[in-house]
Amino acid sequence: MSVEIREVKTVRDLKKMIAFPNRLYKNNPYYVPRPYFDELNTLRRDKNPAFDHCETQYWLACKDGRIAGRIAGIINNKYIEKWGNRYARFGWIDFIDDPEVSAALLGTLETWAREKGMTAVHGPMGFTDLDNEGMLIEGFQELGTLATLYNFPYYPEHLKKLGYEKDVDWVEYEIDAPQIHNETVERVAQIAAKRNRLKLLEIKKAKQLRPYAPEIFDIIDETYADLFGVVPLTDRQIKSYTDQYFGFIRPEYCPVIVNEEGRMVGFGITMPSLSKALQKAGGRLFPFGFIHLLKALKKNDRVDLYLVGVRREYQNKGVNAMLIHAMSQTYKKDQIKKVESNPELETNTKVQGQWKYYERRQHKRRRCFIKHLK
Repeated sequence: MSVEIREVKTVRDLKKMIAFPNRLYKNNPYYVPRPYFDELNTLRRDKNPAFDHCETQYWLACKDGRIAGRIAGIINNKYIEKWGNRYARFGWIDFIDDPEVSAALLGTLETWAREKGMTAVHGPMGFTDLDNEGMLIEGFQELGTLATLYNFPYYPEHLKKLGYEKDVDWVEYEIDAPQIHNETVERVAQIAAKRNRLKLLEIKKAKQLRPYAPEIFDIIDETYADLFGVVPLTDRQIKSYTDQYFGFIRPEYCPVIVNEEGRMVGFGITMPSLSKALQKAGGRLFPFGFIHLLKALKKNDRVDLYLVGVRREYQNKGVNAMLIHAMSQTYKKDQIKKVESNPELETNTKVQGQWKYYERRQHKRRRCFIKHLK
């Protein structure tokens, strides 16, 4: 039977689109389901503030009466305005190992992009740089994380056969946590604090961190501005991210550095790994999935690193050492064994340089593919 492409038009269709990868990866030990509420809030036009400046269309591929693939097309007009590239993005791409299915999905996306006046399509990418992005091309037998996508090894092979090539790569590291408590880093941290009159903000509860959210996102916009595909967040997006995620934060895992005026100069956001908890919960918080997540937040031997940002005028002044040293204290107390760096652009030597003091292995690589349209 030939492949049928159906546009996602209703909330019911959208729920089927969200549910598809959980069936595709059933019993896969490396796949980590996305939280269902997060996917729904991200993909719904009435929930995600990114729709203020993004055009989207979603499709399902059906074969033999069953869903066989999915894909989202995104045109981020702020990206086009900032970078000058009339590129459409694709994301939320999953498909069975059938060339007809992948060709139908990407062919539909390409036709839509041409009709919208785009000159290329690239992805996997989301609405913003804070969404999951990049297709796994190395590390298929490594446990995924909440912050990354997982895919079968056949995915990139299908894309290459359809004329897609490398746009950019991200690399990921697994770092031995016990070694993060490093005497050299501790010494640099102490010197940086004294020389620049900086201190670690003492935060005991997540609600105490919430007032600092605007400064955190201000530093994100400043620090990440020149990185691949990054677009400044709007006030509505910042509020949405704050409301959605700040309740989960464990403040002792999220150091904040301030100067003598109390202005934030750097921060780090890390969290106990939720990978195995999400596997047990199937991505659902209710009725009982939240119990697995709460247990993972309280007792864990793995940590995921999400974001680190330092204001430009304080970069190369030891603030990163202060953040890493603060993290190491928590990791030592909680007997953390491994830290996942999550994706770092392969060209971002500054970020990768901070791991030079530690035992680490580069265990994953993921890629943004691109195809120029004729």
